[in-house]
Amino acid sequence: MKKSGIILTLFILVKFILQYSLIDSEYELQRDEYLHLDLANHFAWGYLSVPPVTSWVALIIKFLGNSVFWVKFFPALFGALTIFTVWKIVEELKGNLYAQVLAATGVLLSVLLRLNTLFQPNSLEVLLWTLIYFSLIKYINSEKVKWLYIGAVFFGIGFLNKYNIVFSLLGVIPALLLTHQRKIFLQKHLYFAALLTLIIVLPNVLWQYHNGFPVIHHMKELSERQLVNVSRLDFLKSQALFFLGSVFVIIAGFYALIMYKPFEKFSFFLWTYFFTISFFLFFKAKDYYAIGLYPVYIAFGSVFLSVWLEKIRFGKILKVVSITVVLLFFIPIYNVAFPNKSPEYILSHQEQYRKFGMLRWEDGKDHQIPQDFADMLGWKELAEKVDYEYTMLSKSGRTLVLCDNYGQAGAINYYSKKGIKAVSFNADYINWFDLSKSYANLIRVKESPDNELEKTSPVFNTSKVSDSVTNPFARENGTVIFSFEGAKININERIQKEINLNKADY
Repeated sequence: MKKSGIILTLFILVKFILQYSLIDSEYELQRDEYLHLDLANHFAWGYLSVPPVTSWVALIIKFLGNSVFWVKFFPALFGALTIFTVWKIVEELKGNLYAQVLAATGVLLSVLLRLNTLFQPNSLEVLLWTLIYFSLIKYINSEKVKWLYIGAVFFGIGFLNKYNIVFSLLGVIPALLLTHQRKIFLQKHLYFAALLTLIIVLPNVLWQYHNGFPVIHHMKELSERQLVNVSRLDFLKSQALFFLGSVFVIIAGFYALIMYKPFEKFSFFLWTYFFTISFFLFFKAKDYYAIGLYPVYIAFGSVFLSVWLEKIRFGKILKVVSITVVLLFFIPIYNVAFPNKSPEYILSHQEQYRKFGMLRWEDGKDHQIPQDFADMLGWKELAEKVDYEYTMLSKSGRTLVLCDNYGQAGAINYYSKKGIKAVSFNADYINWFDLSKSYANLIRVKESPDNELEKTSPVFNTSKVSDSVTNPFARENGTVIFSFEGAKININERIQKEINLNKADY
């Protein structure tokens, strides 16, 4: 194996080792991961929460045993493949080994370490953005039309993974039109490639059509509940923090796209960045939506810096300094951006997290620990307590476990040792009720009491507050488990009415 191959292999090994060492043992899976894993049990061409690719990965994880190891393996794999793709982009741009090492270091020691700890569509999305840009660079260098088709496949898969991939296209198209690379629009194979993309995404588009385009409702709900609290200024601040140690490399990439002669044919990438960021700002997108933009600019900057440092005095020393800078700037990120510290530690070092905005939740307020970390606590406790009550009630008939949100339902289904299939009127679970069973009992999992006993007990023979989540750091702290036994009415009919009412909102 060549020296470059050995070094790339080491980077990938370090990537996997880091991913498995960045989560403190106190933490469990994150709220979204439970829902995504449950998708494997309900195969479809679309879901209310995500497009179908996540369910395909979840199915593989289920086949492999559904252990936490495999849940964490795939986002780590997508992160490792992102490093590999950036390495190949540098190679395509005629960068040397130093450029590859600098680029790989920048991508490795970044926000991607956090992103790649979670089984969500985001890790694959960043990889696919990078692969699309790689395909475009390969096409421009070689003018081989196969790269248009390869890029179309990546975009199609990206659409089936997360609809945000559309922003990559919204940024590239006007950028190409502003430069001499607009000639690509005269290439007939571009439109055949677009047709290939349409064929790939068509099953999901048809699913959206037949289900009343729930993505529109999802985006409206997201806008009203979460994006309304997004600050455009905070969005821009976060962009610098994502790749903090490599900001100088990214800036060098921007400069090179203007001034470096060999990159003249890639100058549209500079416009691509500004158009894409502008669209994100206009729609008040979450800051992490833009992460997929940066790996390619780290590649451009690394190649330019490698050439420039060869020409100046003390260039060899500055090469070492530049990689050291990436390492040093990663230290403060390492200390706050990952769930590698216990909740108690975070509580006693609040200011350290607050200055990076880590304590700000989607409600726009500061809390004890970061929201993602709080979403990784209390789930086993909830599942164990529901399991216990389920055992008691199941002796007297069929029991329905109804939760307030998808995190509760997914966590119970993942950890339950009783084969519980909890449901909710929230997210995809609204489509997963099994009303072929005649239910006599109900376990109601509520985020807050809300007079639940007063409202529901009249239609059951017995009712009680069974238990609650007591972990003070969990986002689900205070979630109450109600137990209702011996229905006096037809529960199934009541549930069906509630399903119809909730679906009407979609």
